[in-house]
Amino acid sequence: MIPASPPFPPPGSKAEVEEGSVLTPRFGPDGLVACIAVDAQDGAVLMLAHMNAESLRRSLETGEAWYWSRSRGELWHKGATSGQVQRIVEMRVDCDQDALLIRVAVGGDGGCCHTGRRSCFYRSVSLDPATGAAVLAPAGR
Repeated sequence: MIPASPPFPPPGSKAEVEEGSVLTPRFGPDGLVACIAVDAQDGAVLMLAHMNAESLRRSLETGEAWYWSRSRGELWHKGATSGQVQRIVEMRVDCDQDALLIRVAVGGDGGCCHTGRRSCFYRSVSLDPATGAAVLAPAGR
């Protein structure tokens, strides 16, 4: 059985967080930390998701991406049903340990978005000069 308490100590001093060698993630008030997944081969941004302490621990232990689904309120093993399992090639943490970046090799058809696309970031945002409204358009490559 997987233990319920994660192995992460609380963040220490600013110097320890920024320069230390111990992972002390700074989870937000909701218990989550943002995680950006990028393709390990070409660096394309695939998705942004969130991890809680349990999903971060499972990701580290299994080498596969686990997230916390805010919409479903449950742990989510990416690809468990779609086959698009994300094998973690490298995990990085930002300077103040409140965001993660994972470089992944994606299984299955290589997609990540629930819409069937490779990336969740498939639209660009701009202002319509005539109306001033924000509009969406297919993103260029």
